[in-house]
Amino acid sequence: MADSTKTRYLVTGGAGFIGSYLVNALLARGDSVVALDNLTTGRLANLDEASKAPGFHFVHGSVLDELMVDELVHQCDVVVHMAAAVGVRLVVEQPLKSLTTNIRGSQVMIEAAHRYRRKILMTSTSEIYGKNSLGPLHETADRILGSPSIVRWAYSTAKAVDEILANCYHRERGLPTIVVRLFNTVGARQSPAYGMVIPRLVRQALRNEPLTVFGDGRQTRCFAHVLDVVEALLQLLDNDAAIGQTFNIGSSEEISIGRLAETIIAACGSGSKIELIPYDEAYGAGFEDMQRRVPDTTKLRTLTGWATRHTLADVLEDAISEARIEAAPRPDLVSS
Repeated sequence: MADSTKTRYLVTGGAGFIGSYLVNALLARGDSVVALDNLTTGRLANLDEASKAPGFHFVHGSVLDELMVDELVHQCDVVVHMAAAVGVRLVVEQPLKSLTTNIRGSQVMIEAAHRYRRKILMTSTSEIYGKNSLGPLHETADRILGSPSIVRWAYSTAKAVDEILANCYHRERGLPTIVVRLFNTVGARQSPAYGMVIPRLVRQALRNEPLTVFGDGRQTRCFAHVLDVVEALLQLLDNDAAIGQTFNIGSSEEISIGRLAETIIAACGSGSKIELIPYDEAYGAGFEDMQRRVPDTTKLRTLTGWATRHTLADVLEDAISEARIEAAPRPDLVSS
């Protein structure tokens, strides 16, 4: 007989970078987990550890599959919706796919959660704030976006619609929802594809290639370790006072991308140089970016007591270590 005291979670995007860490954390504390992923950007290898747990089940499928989603939500107690088209490059190159996946996928998940009265945590993004470069940004800060003709803002717009859907279902229909806005989460398992800056720069440094920094390099970001982010997610999932609210999750350790590149070169012992690439050349004409993106996490810290435990140095150490292992020759592939 199944253990009725366990919470059964459905994690969409569960084979992805952050999703797989959350899956492991839930399993480690005794919960059971169903991970749904279409493996477009997720990887089964991310779930190697989870696959050994008796309370884990993987489903290869899409959040756009309404019948599958209905069945899975019905079988679970709590939904964590992380599946999304992510990364600046993917959003710029495939804006229509990004809009469809992010808006329609969230609608399908929220409707199923409402049907079965399941609590749902929706992952949103710091992209919500658009070009608002004031900071630190509180959850009530204004959104400042460019023209709808600039595809960069398609992702921000889609996630805003997701948040509005979640908020409307909570206010009008009593659905227990939590919205989180993630600010530049990094760590091992993060792919350098789709514009993820730290994995890309680290691999360039280890190959002694030029580190390509887009724009003038003076734009600043804060990078949070994935383990800190997952701890915040767990604390919010366990706290009923979080229901109906929106929370920023991120580090307050701010650094310019140019300085980040210099730090990576030094940490890798690389002979690489930094090459500045204009935004238009990297992403196409008309691309827009924000100069500063720093989260105000007062709301999260006040409710849960959460605090980051990992520094940027820890983040880079993990990213460099993983990239070195990845680049090392495999003995089983070396011919005799």
